[in-house]
Amino acid sequence: MSALTLASVPEDATALEAAEARHARTAGELAGRVALLTTAAGSDPSAAEKLRAGLVAFCDRELLPHAAAEEVTLYPVARALPDARLLIVSLVAEHRCLTALVDALRGAATPADAAADARALQVLFEEHTAKDDGLVLPLLAMAPGVSLATLLADLHARIGQDPSADSIHPTTNTTNTSKKDESVHDEKTGGCGGVCGCDGADEAPVPELDVRGVPHSLRHATVFGALDAVPAGSAMVLIAPHDPLPLLAQIEDRNPGTFSVEYLARGPESWRLRLSHR
Repeated sequence: MSALTLASVPEDATALEAAEARHARTAGELAGRVALLTTAAGSDPSAAEKLRAGLVAFCDRELLPHAAAEEVTLYPVARALPDARLLIVSLVAEHRCLTALVDALRGAATPADAAADARALQVLFEEHTAKDDGLVLPLLAMAPGVSLATLLADLHARIGQDPSADSIHPTTNTTNTSKKDESVHDEKTGGCGGVCGCDGADEAPVPELDVRGVPHSLRHATVFGALDAVPAGSAMVLIAPHDPLPLLAQIEDRNPGTFSVEYLARGPESWRLRLSHR
């Protein structure tokens, strides 16, 4: 069923698609950050700590403000619709759980604890956005007398985002998070915390992101999110099911001259690429 058949007017159909695309992008960015944290937790505690701090900053900047804005824009209107009250009550409760998981991640005592909290956060967020996309947004789009486009514009205004920047394509870069996370870098190790083997630590492990099992619709956003968590002077190894030439072109368009690429393996079952943040 197309977005147009779910909406009462074309404007709401466009808004519905844009909202779903934003959710997919955010879910992908979260998945990428969690994947890097998980791999670093077992091999490099220093790198894991920096990735944990960056993930918390991402949640404070993206996930939690969006959840709060939903509760004062979309959810009150949806709750007044027939048979939607209990759904909204459950979604608000999930917001409280998301906040609790971010707080747990913020205070995680060990890298293993941080990785577990991060994975739980990812799973809950993906389940939550699936309900938003599959139930709440279509209900609002089809409701007589309700303008989903207006509600979403209000939501974006409250969190300081430009709704015109939404796109159904994964190449859109609406948030440059790599600079915003620079405050968690360790200046004593040249800005990378030993992730890339600079400062003489040639044996230091490099976090890996294996996207072979990631749904295709989230794959590029997942890589973008992971790259946003890679500080200058460090690197990430990408494992892909094919030669990711279109993705590499998008990375260059998104951050010109920022990442250098080195092929470590070229198939046949997987491609391994080292992406170094200059």
